[in-house]
Amino acid sequence: MSTAVAPKPPAQEWTPPLDADGLRLVLERFRAWEPLDIEEVFDDLDAAIGSQPPPVASAVALLGRLRRHLKQLSDITVADDSFPPSAEMTRLVERGVPLLEEPTPAGYRQAVGLARRLAFVTADLIEVLIEARYVKEIE
Repeated sequence: MSTAVAPKPPAQEWTPPLDADGLRLVLERFRAWEPLDIEEVFDDLDAAIGSQPPPVASAVALLGRLRRHLKQLSDITVADDSFPPSAEMTRLVERGVPLLEEPTPAGYRQAVGLARRLAFVTADLIEVLIEARYVKEIE
């Protein structure tokens, strides 16, 4: 008894998923990417909402770092379509958007107030992300 083998269909020519401009964009994003440093996040949270207010000289720099942390955590939250964020995660990301867009205040007290609001949202978001295993906690 002989069995006939079906002929293979002709192979289609492979085309890359991105053109040259798309590949350049990916490369630029990789070069600009900074991994999330959980220890730095918690250090900055402590500086913003710990028992001592941040020093005057470092308040603006702290604001910048807190904004960067919240932006990174928000990006992590919505990055994977196969793991959509929970309602709580979405609420926290949405709560952070106006804080990310708020201009840096000129006065120290107002800058500390903004830093604390950023820190509370960031702390809540990182807690939820750790519980959902989107990020690893400090070991």
